[in-house]
Amino acid sequence: MTTVDLGRFGVWWSSSWRLPDDPDFNVAAEMESLGFGALWSSHVVIASGVVSIWAGAPGDVGPAASGLEAEHPGRFLLGLGASHSAAVPDYAKPYSRMVAYLDALDALDPPVPPQRRVLAALRPRMLELAVRRAAGAHPYFVPVEHTARAREVMGAGPLLAPEVAVVLHPDAVQARALGREYASIYTGLPNYTGNLRAFGFGDDDIGGGGSDRLIDAVVPWGDAQTVAGRIREHLDAGADHVCIQVVAARHDFPLAEYRELAAALLAR
Repeated sequence: MTTVDLGRFGVWWSSSWRLPDDPDFNVAAEMESLGFGALWSSHVVIASGVVSIWAGAPGDVGPAASGLEAEHPGRFLLGLGASHSAAVPDYAKPYSRMVAYLDALDALDPPVPPQRRVLAALRPRMLELAVRRAAGAHPYFVPVEHTARAREVMGAGPLLAPEVAVVLHPDAVQARALGREYASIYTGLPNYTGNLRAFGFGDDDIGGGGSDRLIDAVVPWGDAQTVAGRIREHLDAGADHVCIQVVAARHDFPLAEYRELAAALLAR
């Protein structure tokens, strides 16, 4: 199945892509020049990571995706996710809802073809659906063991593009504090905690924003070379592409950190 060429590494960012002190600076162009192959966002930019199937109707999302494909062939990938019960008042049967959503995308004229969509899958059933009905999977907030398991479930061929959050800071206390602040959002969501429990993390790991063991597993930290090594572990475990989310103390785009990572990961 031919899909969008993401390259080996991408940039995941959910806030503004502009720099507060230089709003005319083209962050996307800079990331491309550094060698990153894809930009992932919670908004529709190049790869959506992800559109909630509860918030965006197929009749709206499908034409938007088709329009981007028509204007920029091969440069947009639609990421779809089943969201969480805490965010959706009538949350029920997310798997069935995803199947129905994909059916609706298939029925559009023009449809959103499977090779132009990925699913934010975590557990085996949704991973298998990602193989049958999409180009592959885009797991979020996962340890490298999940990447290995996902590849086993999906088999060779389908796209596996995990998100990996990282902290570029050499001090363990400060780095873990940043990682814990980021992780505290996700350790309160059952979809993520249920997945983590499948990999041996218990109440002591998940409570309080995450134990050191959990933070070290899902939010690699250290200098650029150390973090680059941890990112490559996902490739070694079977990922085709890793979308990297830099977690920093400030909330504007962490340009300096991405430049450091590019030098460690993508030096030509």
